[in-house]
Amino acid sequence: MTELRVLILGGDGFCGWPTSLHLSACGHDVAIVDNFARRAADVELEAESLTPIQPLSTRIAAWREITGREIGFHEIDVAHDYETLLEVLEDYEPDAVVHFAEQRAAPYSMKSSKHKRYTVDNNVNATHNLLAALVECESDAHVVHLGTMGVYGYGAAGVKIPEGYLTVRMDADDGGEVEQEILFPASPGSVYHTTKTLDQLLFAFYNKNDEIRVTDLHQGIVWGTQTAETRLDERLINRFDYDGDYGTVLNRFLMQAAIGYPLTVHGSGGQTRAFIHLQDTVRCIELAVEHPPERGDRVRIFNQMTEVHRVIALAELVARLTGAEVDLVGNPRKEADENDLAVENGRLLDLGLDPITLEEDLLHEVTEIAERFMHRCDRDKIPCRSFWVRPSARGAAEPAGAVD
Repeated sequence: MTELRVLILGGDGFCGWPTSLHLSACGHDVAIVDNFARRAADVELEAESLTPIQPLSTRIAAWREITGREIGFHEIDVAHDYETLLEVLEDYEPDAVVHFAEQRAAPYSMKSSKHKRYTVDNNVNATHNLLAALVECESDAHVVHLGTMGVYGYGAAGVKIPEGYLTVRMDADDGGEVEQEILFPASPGSVYHTTKTLDQLLFAFYNKNDEIRVTDLHQGIVWGTQTAETRLDERLINRFDYDGDYGTVLNRFLMQAAIGYPLTVHGSGGQTRAFIHLQDTVRCIELAVEHPPERGDRVRIFNQMTEVHRVIALAELVARLTGAEVDLVGNPRKEADENDLAVENGRLLDLGLDPITLEEDLLHEVTEIAERFMHRCDRDKIPCRSFWVRPSARGAAEPAGAVD
């Protein structure tokens, strides 16, 4: 594979850091852009990663020591420091820009009006600044964006969600029919998911107007913590978020089981969600980066997921493996108590993805990390305290765990 110059926005984060290492290990020239907003959220929430995260300079130095490969770094607020972003794009001349530079948690985006406004300001501006800068510097870089399956919502029972586009037929004025392909109708369930929906419209416009090449990866819920690269040295270890705002559901269950905390399940647990292992996440991004669309192609959308599960089924699996108790609690979200979900994901499989499915040995791997670092857990941070509705409409809902 030809060496590519890859700029990774948000390369210090949960998915961004292992992706940076993975693409570097694949032989690509990698540079990270980050403003440490995720680390700042740890300070704000007083909830650190369960695993101890080294400063980025230490991480990069450790990677250089172990592999002999360099990873560059630029500290930039992509949402607000447009001129510096433009300078980096002009100087570095990337072949691909992997865009993780967005606030990624639905519960965090719903905590308060302040958090809602921050999520919109950060996420939408970051995406638009990137696209505008690529046009201004006349770059042909391929944008690979980490989106979410949550843009589709979870109300499409009986319909297999396609990869981005839907063929519709409409009545024409002459009595005939007009057939057209449109983006699959969005139904976001939080402010965070809404920003990812707005991203889709920005990509569609800049692709149509300026022929910006875009791959939008609609990702499922990530589970697992380590990849082949982050396991190489303790200084490279990845984040393990367990708090009610940033912790994803399966990782939270495994951590809760490790410390003897009941597994917190929203409502009946009948929500069905799409999942993907972290190792598959970095592999999918590799496949997207190394197989760009042609200039003039429409926005390419992949459903980046490997399997679907009901939340209660995951809780029961973890309980069976660990002896943990399952605790059905009120749902702080405004969503259906149950849903079905079927998803197309053939495009990444066609590119060569060999999915890692949810198997017991991999669950044990995550549990071992949780047990190893359980002394760092603050049990008070486990419940989710972000509600989707006003206090007067909450009823009997009690805080529970994060899903996405």
